[in-house]
Amino acid sequence: MIESAKIKAEALSLGFFCSGISQATRVNADMERKYREWIEKHGNADMDYLANNLEKRLDPRLLVEGTRSIVSVALNYAPLRSFPEGELQLAAYALGLDYHDVVKNKLRQLADAIGAQNYRVFCDSAPVLERYWAEQSGLGWIGRNKNLIIPYAGSMFFLGELFLQEDVDVYDKPIRNRCGSCHRCQDACPTRALCGDFFNSELCLSYQTIENRGELSELAKRTMGDMFYGCDRCQTACPWNSFAIPTDVAEFTPKDELMAMNREKWGNLTVDDYTRLFKGSAVKRAKYSGIKRNIDAAVGKTGKENQ
Repeated sequence: MIESAKIKAEALSLGFFCSGISQATRVNADMERKYREWIEKHGNADMDYLANNLEKRLDPRLLVEGTRSIVSVALNYAPLRSFPEGELQLAAYALGLDYHDVVKNKLRQLADAIGAQNYRVFCDSAPVLERYWAEQSGLGWIGRNKNLIIPYAGSMFFLGELFLQEDVDVYDKPIRNRCGSCHRCQDACPTRALCGDFFNSELCLSYQTIENRGELSELAKRTMGDMFYGCDRCQTACPWNSFAIPTDVAEFTPKDELMAMNREKWGNLTVDDYTRLFKGSAVKRAKYSGIKRNIDAAVGKTGKENQ
């Protein structure tokens, strides 16, 4: 058996903002119902991977046989630097190195530090309901913007999981949802992707500019503004993010060359520029063609053509 206090102390020393631990079980009936309904209503757009391996997603013990405990961690990515107003923008999470690698490397260090024998680490890379497990582990609650909100810290955190085949002496419990009657995130969403409890991925600007491999929707072109990769509006509108503190994680410090980009340089972005600027970055998920498509739409909206 592993001590909860040791896990949390080691996680803190590795730079995680907070951590919590849940006993590995099937998700509760309410979560299962909501997820199944979301898939049935095509809330996932054409992201078919979100509908695959459904039973494993609903029961982590089927994903990794022998799992008994799930350690959830949060790593701060609130931006240390930002582009000037009026320049083209990227979502805050995309300014540094690829979070998948950063979080998983730290989770492996955590597993070694606590002496875990058999384990798996995940960060947005497997059929794991990350926000659900973070909520169950007491890190925060899932807000109306569908992000995990950590009290007095906000939602600009990467989540990761350490699946352990050992028991832990003390498991954490969920905390109450503290969104209250606030719906600023929903009001801020320019496409109304956040409609009540239903999240329509196809309307979301993050989906349109990152996951969508086809043409941008006309709605996306009209509402994206200067943000050509991702969105962040539902996060910046959230009052809890007023407590956000800029990250001190070195890997999330943006390159000087990236921060020196301006509208003209983005308009003239070449494949070589793209490769250099986004080496080791999660932005490469959208590929050069997707980034160029987005930039052309953002520049076109302002009436300025690429040179």
